[in-house]
Amino acid sequence: MPHPSHLPLLNHDPKSASAFTPESLMESVRSLRGQPNARVPAVCVLDFDGDLSDWLVAQGHAQRFEPWPCFHTNMHSVDCNGIQIGIVARTIGGPYAVLVAEQLYAAGARLIVGLTSAGRIAQELPLPCLVIATSAIRDEGTSCHYLPPERDVNCPTTILEDLQRELPSTGWAVQAGQVWTTDAPYRETEADLRQWAAEGVLAVEMQAASLFAFGTARCANVAVVAMVSNAVDHPGDQFNTGTEEDGWRILQSIARAADAFVRRLTNQSSE
Repeated sequence: MPHPSHLPLLNHDPKSASAFTPESLMESVRSLRGQPNARVPAVCVLDFDGDLSDWLVAQGHAQRFEPWPCFHTNMHSVDCNGIQIGIVARTIGGPYAVLVAEQLYAAGARLIVGLTSAGRIAQELPLPCLVIATSAIRDEGTSCHYLPPERDVNCPTTILEDLQRELPSTGWAVQAGQVWTTDAPYRETEADLRQWAAEGVLAVEMQAASLFAFGTARCANVAVVAMVSNAVDHPGDQFNTGTEEDGWRILQSIARAADAFVRRLTNQSSE
């Protein structure tokens, strides 16, 4: 059995510069596609499931953001009652979410919000509900490339109170707390669930720890809102994330919270 220090995942120097950068990838995309060097919207949302993005496009609420320089994804621009945001669909899992977040940050995004699906761990949570991730258990690999190995990582961004203020207007139950981030959803064992429930973890999802580590290391503003829709101990319908209109209200609430946060950033930088 190798010593933990010999395991590749735990044997990185997070302070070393990367040989491959999001700037170089985006430069290649712009060159190949003849795209302008344009800033993305100040607030960008990573839509884990993608159903909300599809509905926004179908309803005419979202338009393709053509200057987005990415080989892997499309971005759409959404007007949330006068607040313009960018949305990128189907950013599933920590590695993919951070790949896109790196490019968003390099392209000028001032806040990146992961809107993810999650499973319930804390039995007192109603289904469905919203969880604002305040910290995340680092049971995934991406965070180890950004920060030294530790049990968990905190949300590095002071937007939590803004989200707690705005999200209840959706009519959904809202709770803030710790989540468990895993790369392997089909390896969530009963022992795991019992352990994290006993430690006060609210839900399990696939990107918060990765995004929080990226944000901490890069000094990037990130947040994660989880739509908790299923549980192994739930006898009713699973994966009920409400209607498309529910998703639209959640996105608009996130946009209001994000706008308040970005306005504070702007005011602080001008002082």
